[in-house]
Amino acid sequence: MSQSAQSLASVRFDADADAKLSALRWTKFVAAAALAVCVLVFAVAKSFETTYPWLGFVAAFAEAATIGGLADWYAVVALFRRPLGLPIPHTAIIPENQSRIADNLGRFIEVNFLAPEPVREKLAEVDFSALVADWLADAERAAGLSRFVVRLVPQTLAAVEQSGLRGFVTSRMLEQIEKVPLAPLAAELLSALTDDRRHQKLFDEFTKVIGRFLNDEQALATMREKIREELPSLFNLFRADAYLLKKIVASAGSLLDEVRADPDHPMRAEFDRFARAFIEKLRTSKQYAKRAEKLKRDFLARPEVKGLAGDMWASLSQFIEQDAKAPESIIRSHLANMFVEVGRHLAGDAQIRADMNQGFVVALASFVESQKSGVSKFIADQVKRWDLAQLTRLIEMNIGRDLQYIRFNGMIIGGLAGVVLYVAERLFLVG
Repeated sequence: MSQSAQSLASVRFDADADAKLSALRWTKFVAAAALAVCVLVFAVAKSFETTYPWLGFVAAFAEAATIGGLADWYAVVALFRRPLGLPIPHTAIIPENQSRIADNLGRFIEVNFLAPEPVREKLAEVDFSALVADWLADAERAAGLSRFVVRLVPQTLAAVEQSGLRGFVTSRMLEQIEKVPLAPLAAELLSALTDDRRHQKLFDEFTKVIGRFLNDEQALATMREKIREELPSLFNLFRADAYLLKKIVASAGSLLDEVRADPDHPMRAEFDRFARAFIEKLRTSKQYAKRAEKLKRDFLARPEVKGLAGDMWASLSQFIEQDAKAPESIIRSHLANMFVEVGRHLAGDAQIRADMNQGFVVALASFVESQKSGVSKFIADQVKRWDLAQLTRLIEMNIGRDLQYIRFNGMIIGGLAGVVLYVAERLFLVG
């Protein structure tokens, strides 16, 4: 016996299997007893028909009922086995046609149950997105999913590293950056900076840098030396260099203080004009655009840039691997919280749920459509592998009791037909 046949033979019947078998046996016994009664009534009625003519009707009924009962017994038995074990043609219909029944059953399920429209209608009844939302919103399940995802991260990184995807992404990223015009982009960024006069903070920082420079002793000594070189020797005898340096530093410091204290200082307005003019040149000047593009290409061509991308990837991979192994993983915690939030937002957004459900229906219906022929073949192959005795027992156990009532109906209908024919015969003879 094949493995599938053995597995079928070991199937546990449901709780009422014994009751079904008991009811089937009882119905068979009653049908056989009814047939025996018909035979007995026919014999008795025929024996006393000459004495009691009305028994002719009883004999006709019993005779026809016996014939009808025997014919239906034959028909019912022929479905499952050969009557009396005789090799009569067109008997044992189910066992003899197992392959054809299996193929027809597979095709029937494919055509009637796996057709596109019924499948879509049935799938549309399921709220897949609500199931996903409820599942994700559960903190324990979200934590389990985050642990599973984090465990896969190091393997994913290793696969990316071995596949050469990192190099491909890096080169593609640099190619895309190279296609971006730098001058207009810089102009837009600087425009955003100057909209609220935020560039004036940069100007304030510049004045502070100049102020610190004017207070630096080494810088002052250098400036004094330059002044000494430019002045005639006579002036140096009277320490004019020190006097000039002091005046220059004092005037410059005073000017810087005034600029920082006055938001409407003319120097700030001049800086505004300079910034606007520079931004406009970045937008419109071809010369500026060429110089910016050359600067960008030179920068991207430097090996340090490609090395920087590799270092960033290595640092990111190392951090993720270390965090994945940590008992209190930051990534795992954030992922769990993110899954819970996704579940809650999904539960509260009917439009997204509707779109998701539509996507599920399309995807699953397409999958069923592509696999339904395989399902049909699978069902047919499984039915073909079933053990004949077990298959017959299963079918007979579930529908055999209803089939036995055909025998009762056959006896009643046959008996009534026999009475009708007997009456017609008597009328014909009398006529």
